[in-house]
Amino acid sequence: MDGMHDLGGRQGFGPVRHSADAAAFHDSWELRVNSLYGHAVALGLFNMDEYRHAIERMDPRHYLAASYYERAFTSLATLLVEKGVLTREELERRAGGCVPLAAPAKPGRSNRVGRQTLVPGDRVRVREDRVSGHVRLPAYLRGKTGVVVAVSPPYPFPDAHAHGLEAEDEVTCDVRFDSLHLWPDSADSAFVYAAVFQSYLDRA
Repeated sequence: MDGMHDLGGRQGFGPVRHSADAAAFHDSWELRVNSLYGHAVALGLFNMDEYRHAIERMDPRHYLAASYYERAFTSLATLLVEKGVLTREELERRAGGCVPLAAPAKPGRSNRVGRQTLVPGDRVRVREDRVSGHVRLPAYLRGKTGVVVAVSPPYPFPDAHAHGLEAEDEVTCDVRFDSLHLWPDSADSAFVYAAVFQSYLDRA
């Protein structure tokens, strides 16, 4: 889905702030949230594609204002309510107030019929698909061409996996793109590498 979470290639957000010695957690509640959603995945309550998609469904204003672990908490709380583990009323009673949850999910999709088997050296074009549900393709790659440099082992297809749909596991192609093709007149000359699911690609 197109959403505020898909920030790759966008301008206007300033430099990425980072510190080589930054702590993984800044407060005990962050560690607790991280532990809880890891435990929920281990119990099979939801998978990582469902977890990512719940973050994608956050209100854009909430998403931009929230920290990493606030987004994790919103995803966890949303999925636990959607899975019937607890009700929104129970959640807000325990929290002592309103707890913003993500919007309802839109439909997912299964693997593309007739997808092509690709090998290193193949020139490929990324499909222009607009997907209402979860997708693991950065929007800035749509319609762009690149070269397959490697093929990774099959993995659950995220467009289906996030929605509980049947699908075959699918390989990802490691594709090399020219930065000047991705962002003409707005990038230094370099190569950008992305792992792209087979269903997102056509041979160019």
